[in-house]
Amino acid sequence: MDAARAAAGGARYVGAIFAGGPRLVTPAAAKAVFDRAGTATRVVVVGHEPVDDIVRSAMAAGADIVQLHGDPSPRMVLDLRERWPGGIWAALRVQPTAFDAERASALFAVADGVVLDAHVPGALGGTGVALDWRALQSPLAALRAVDEASALLVLAGGLTPENVQVGIRLLSPDVVDVSSGVESAPGIKDQARMQRFIAAARGDSAGDEQLSFAGVQ
Repeated sequence: MDAARAAAGGARYVGAIFAGGPRLVTPAAAKAVFDRAGTATRVVVVGHEPVDDIVRSAMAAGADIVQLHGDPSPRMVLDLRERWPGGIWAALRVQPTAFDAERASALFAVADGVVLDAHVPGALGGTGVALDWRALQSPLAALRAVDEASALLVLAGGLTPENVQVGIRLLSPDVVDVSSGVESAPGIKDQARMQRFIAAARGDSAGDEQLSFAGVQ
């Protein structure tokens, strides 16, 4: 019921995870989730798989967007675009001590969305580790001022009901993406925390950012 509640609460996107971990589902299970999500845009999160396998799984799930994790290159985005008719989001995992502006610029130029997440060795995402948003303000503002940088900025990584307004205020993302920050246990969404996250992201001090819930069931 997570997907239905997320969509009813105003989520623009719902996501299913194909990239491993406690939120892993099959394409058939993802389709069942998406069928309960109303008009929300359907996102599948994938890792290191061949392009043909990604396309096959995404189509079986009825996805609208493929989200590439595992540090995808711009070339990987372009290769997928040749075979996949839907949208493509590319994850940009940010190291604690450095922001790779060149790689970020290249991803913004070819993807439909760039998902900012924290780099945690051995994990593709969903770790609950937050980024240093203040340190990212200047480089992201410079990137997004460039005409070619038309991709959506999707803020992920450690978002919770308690801090989402701060992330929105500092980085002005187009989409805020949450998974572990609204869970009571890995893979188990907490309905009260989901509602609090929605209320915080929609609050008076926040903007009109779109909501994305990943790993819903």
